[in-house]
Amino acid sequence: MSTATFFTPVQPAIQLVEERMRAQADLDTHPDLRAALDQLIEAGGKRVRPTIVLLAGNMLGADQEKLVTLGAALEMLHTATLVHDDLIDSALLRRGMPTLNSKWSPAATVLTGDFLFARAARLASEIDNIRLMQRFAETLAIIVNGELTQLFSARGLISRQNYYTRIYAKTASLFEMAGLSAGMVGTGDESIQAALKTYGYETGMAFQIVDDVLDFSGEQEVVGKPLGSDLLHGLVTLPAIYYAETHPEDRDVEALRRGDWQDGASMIRLVESIRRSEAVQFALQEAAEYVERALKALAAFPISVEREALADLARYIIDRTV
Repeated sequence: MSTATFFTPVQPAIQLVEERMRAQADLDTHPDLRAALDQLIEAGGKRVRPTIVLLAGNMLGADQEKLVTLGAALEMLHTATLVHDDLIDSALLRRGMPTLNSKWSPAATVLTGDFLFARAARLASEIDNIRLMQRFAETLAIIVNGELTQLFSARGLISRQNYYTRIYAKTASLFEMAGLSAGMVGTGDESIQAALKTYGYETGMAFQIVDDVLDFSGEQEVVGKPLGSDLLHGLVTLPAIYYAETHPEDRDVEALRRGDWQDGASMIRLVESIRRSEAVQFALQEAAEYVERALKALAAFPISVEREALADLARYIIDRTV
């Protein structure tokens, strides 16, 4: 499925979102910071979160200016988390391009992420909705808490509950916020807001599971990082969990359970074992179940171009290769 299927109805507005993001580096901003922001925006990304905001908001007839501002705020927040993620993970590439921390010092990288967080909050405040701002702040806290959980208590841990908690914090919380906030801007009907929140949550969970599948099954040149890189860093994702559940006797699974994930040779063997197993398909099927629940949430809305685009976006998540 082509991404154009769901991007087309909001493509002009997505361009406005990017312009709003660029405008956050004003004349008083340090020139290196402006250059960094330009680099991060040029690096692109799928812009899925603002697309959800725009499609859902347009479906409800929400104010276009508010939707653009909200889309920019959420994408700035997402970009800030990527800057800090890459630094924490010592990642030198993202989407096949050099990360900010590959060129800058840790201090400069952290401050750039902080700047993006601040600008994202300022954009969100322009919506002039206290409840929305509260949810925005709560989402940021969930993301940061999730990063700390991953940093301190997730390495080498084979646990479904830990995994689901982590991917909710890392990804689904922001998708959830995209759906909910569009509903908050478009209507006071809490049942409609709840349906869009559910759509965002289910879509976000599926999105991260597919990301984790591609970490094993994708093409390294397309994914833009070494295959199995999460497991090589001790992070156990859903394909590895399925493999561990179905191959408990594997000596490399036993090593992982003992906390020996820093044994590079063992983890490389485990990555290859997972790639050859059915674990990847099991994980992909679970992602498809999340997508089905997202589609059910959309059934609460009348048929429209926007509703169909949101459905296409959810389905695309399963089919994507990057």
